[in-house]
Amino acid sequence: MTTALLQTTYFGPVQWYQKLNRSDSVLIEQFDSYQKQTFRNRCVIATANGLQVLTVPVESDKDNAGHEKTLVRDIRISDHNQWRRVHWNALQSAYSESPFFEYYADDIRPFFEKRYDFLIDYNEAIRQTVCKLIDIQPKVSYTTEFVTQPPSQENCDYYDFRDVIHAKHPLPDPAFEAKRYWQVFQHKHGFLPNLSILDLLFCMGPEAVFYL
Repeated sequence: MTTALLQTTYFGPVQWYQKLNRSDSVLIEQFDSYQKQTFRNRCVIATANGLQVLTVPVESDKDNAGHEKTLVRDIRISDHNQWRRVHWNALQSAYSESPFFEYYADDIRPFFEKRYDFLIDYNEAIRQTVCKLIDIQPKVSYTTEFVTQPPSQENCDYYDFRDVIHAKHPLPDPAFEAKRYWQVFQHKHGFLPNLSILDLLFCMGPEAVFYL
C-alpha cells in the first residue's frame, strides 16, 4: 500500500495527477501556511507565445515580517481583476484548436462562472471533476493537522511530495517521467512537459489516463 502526501492544486500539473492515479491513497495537506508562487493557486498552460501562468488571486494575511500566516484551508479567493474571465479566455485562446477542447468545455467552464469562497474547496471541486473526466478514482482524504512527518503504518509506505511538486523549485522525482504527447503549439515550442492537466486533457482526451 502506498500513500502520497500532496499539496492542494489549481488544475495541477500532470505530475500531481500521476500521484493520484498511481497511489493507493492520497492525503492532501490543508494545515500548512499559505505560500505564494506555488501550484496551490496557479497552473501553467501552453500558448502561441509559450508558457503562460494563470494565477487565482487570494486574500491572505501576513505577520509583521511580511510572511504569510494564514493556513491553506482558510485562504479565501479574491474577485480581483475579473480573473475568471481572463483565465477562461486564455484557455479558449490556447486550446480552441485542440482535439478535445469543445468536448470538455461544458465541464470546465463552470469553474470560471461559479464563485467559491475558499481556495481549497475550489481546488477540490476541480479535482473531482478532472478525475471523473480522466476516468480515475483515487482515494483522497485531507489532513486533520499539519503533517510534520508521515505517520508510520504497517504495510503502508508514505511518500511526501509536498515540496517535490513545486512551481518554482521542484525537487527530484525519479518516479515521474514526462511522457511526450501531441500539443497544440509543439511545432513552435517543441514538447513542453508537466503542464496543467488541462493541457493533457484537451490534447489527448480519453487517452489522457495512459500518460499518467
